[in-house]
This record gives sequence, structure tokens and C-alpha cells, in this order.
Amino acid sequence: MSNRAVLEVIALDAQDAIAAQSGGADRLELVTDMAADGLTPSRETFGRIRAAVDIPLRVMLRLTDGFAAGDVDALARAARGMRAEGADEFVLGFLDADGNPDLVAVERVVAEIEGCRWTFHRAIDRATDRDALRKRLAELPGLDAYLTAGAAEGVDAGLPELVAEAAAARHTGVRAADPGRGRPAPGPPAGAPGGGHRRLPHRWGGAAGGLDGPGVGGGGTDVADALDGVPRVRVGAGAGCGALCG
Repeated sequence: MSNRAVLEVIALDAQDAIAAQSGGADRLELVTDMAADGLTPSRETFGRIRAAVDIPLRVMLRLTDGFAAGDVDALARAARGMRAEGADEFVLGFLDADGNPDLVAVERVVAEIEGCRWTFHRAIDRATDRDALRKRLAELPGLDAYLTAGAAEGVDAGLPELVAEAAAARHTGVRAADPGRGRPAPGPPAGAPGGGHRRLPHRWGGAAGGLDGPGVGGGGTDVADALDGVPRVRVGAGAGCGALCG
């Protein structure tokens, strides 16, 4: 398996998507309302973007700001609608009031997307226990990445956590199983030794712990754990949006 980084770019409309593909993006994350850190786009927007580009599209399933699921029935309808339009990759993730994964909501949405590949987004950075969250989600079908900055405040605060997780993965030699099957905790985050990534302009240096983090665009930097061993780099702009994700 190649360990070349997958360059994922946020797109809000077809113009964004065309520009991203022309610039070398491997995959797009489709959202709307970046003031709320990215919500589910309309089916019409998905259709226009799907017609405009031929690279994979990963669609956000999130209807309200924050990381509570809100109306789970509405989330399920949104997932069904996107599947009906042809969407086959997604981004989602919800926490309960105690900061644990909201398995009722997550499992309901995952059932609607029928085994499609998906990313658990930055709700992990607000979780009470990151490791416990991963263990509780490990058996869910289709999960192949976690979007994380290491801390809710962003990668500047979360870098020590990311370095520690990368070091622990190197020490244990844990690698990911196939997406959609039972799996251990992910291996090194994108950019960690053994992960590899495309060389992009740096926002923060890579000396600490050997974790090398490329960052471009505005709004901070995130790192994604890749469960299938392929590191991801996501580029985006806007409030709260990370430049390094999965």
C-alpha cells in the first residue's frame, strides 16, 4: 500500500471544487456554513459539485453547531437524501452531554450510510477520553479516519498529545485493520514517522517528537489519524477550520 498523503480540500460549492481539483486535491470535504465549522450541504450543492469534478467527495453530516447530535431523525433523513444523490463517503461524529461518543446517534447515521467510508470529525477533541472513544467506535463499519487537532483549542495546544499518540503507536507497532472491520487504535497520525505526507508550507515545525505537520491556508491546523495506514492532509479556510485533517 502506498503511504502517499491524500490531499483533501474543503469545498462549499462547485467553483471551490473545480479549483481544488485543478490544484491537485485527491478528495473534497463538502460542507456549508463555515461560521458553524461546517454543516451538511444541500443535495443540490452536492449534485452540482459531483457533476463538476471526478474526485471522491466526503460529505459532512452535521445539522447544528457544536457536537451534540440534535435531531437524530433529521440527521438520518439527511444521510438518506445524500445517499439517494449518490454520495458514498461522509464525515460525522457526535458526543453526549458527558463527552462520550453518542453511540445511538452515530450508529443510527452509520446504518443509513450502509457501510460507506466515513471520518469521525473533531468531536474527538472535545471527548472526555480520546482512547475510550476510539475503543467504543472500533467495530463500526466504514470508519477509516479521525479528524483531530489533539485538543479543542487547536493544534498549537494539541501538539503534545499528537506527539504522544504517535510515539505510543511507534512503541506498540500497532497498525490499522481494514476499514469496516474490528481494529485496534490507529497508527501514527498523518505526518508522523512512518506516515509520510506531501511537502507543504509549514505552520509549525516538525522537530518535536518527530511529528512533522504541514499547514496551509487559514484558521489553524488539524491532524488526522488514518485507520487504513494512508495519511490524510486536509486544506481549508475559515473560522475553526483546520488545514491538516483526514
